[in-house]
Amino acid sequence: MRLLVKLNLILVAVFTLAFLPTAWMARELLRSNARSQVLENARLMMETAMAVRGYTIKQVKPLLADRLAEQFLPQTVPAYSATEVFTALRSNNPDYSYKEATLNPTNPRNRTVEWEADVVEAFRKDEKRSEIVGERETSQGRSLFLSHPIRIKDAQCLSCHDTAATAPASVVRMYGPSNGFGWKMNEVIGAQVVSVPMALPLGRADAAFRTLALWLVGVFAVTLAVTNVLLKLTVLRPLERLSAMADQVSLGNFDAPEVTVRGKDEVARLSASFGRMRISLRKAMALLEEP
Repeated sequence: MRLLVKLNLILVAVFTLAFLPTAWMARELLRSNARSQVLENARLMMETAMAVRGYTIKQVKPLLADRLAEQFLPQTVPAYSATEVFTALRSNNPDYSYKEATLNPTNPRNRTVEWEADVVEAFRKDEKRSEIVGERETSQGRSLFLSHPIRIKDAQCLSCHDTAATAPASVVRMYGPSNGFGWKMNEVIGAQVVSVPMALPLGRADAAFRTLALWLVGVFAVTLAVTNVLLKLTVLRPLERLSAMADQVSLGNFDAPEVTVRGKDEVARLSASFGRMRISLRKAMALLEEP
């Protein structure tokens, strides 16, 4: 096997041994960063929903309170306003979904499913807990979710959710007297849930990893090619010439052209040593041939 081939195999083996663990760590880091970025976006959307809820409760609902007895206006409901705003936001962020999952909602569409009920119960058991981040399996694959508790902090909320008798008649006519009543002050009645498929952050991370891996392999390939050229010019070609000269000398041809390598490196010293050895052999052979 030629020396250059051996050197290339060694370099490829070293690169592979270094690349595999580095690639694994880089992939995991990129996935972690992508997940963190998605969570930050989810938190921003959650804060937007909270701001809309507060605005609806403090400024919109009081202006329309007198009309609620005759006509139900969904725009006065914080959950409705937050959901509508989030629906508009989804035009640029279609992978995100938002729901105000409630154990006993007025509107049946907000009722919790099994896993959402578990999240709400976790908030109810730990009053100091303000956020839950988790992952779950769905029919479309693994999903990441961010949730905040919905806690009754404003007494105005109870005007529609205390009892059916005290609630606006328009609300009772639309949703009936059985749903969305009996809420208590400072009680966790549900959870805001922002969900996003894991395929989104993982896809971003994997795309970045593929780009990084291709760049690393490309840089290595270029480095290997340049190294091959430099080795050929500075090491292998002089060695080939020295080997050819040594073959000629071994066959008794002491007039073979001398190989001179300039410099002070090992190849230059080897070339000088071959030159001295040829001179010594020529003198020794001359002495042997003398009568």
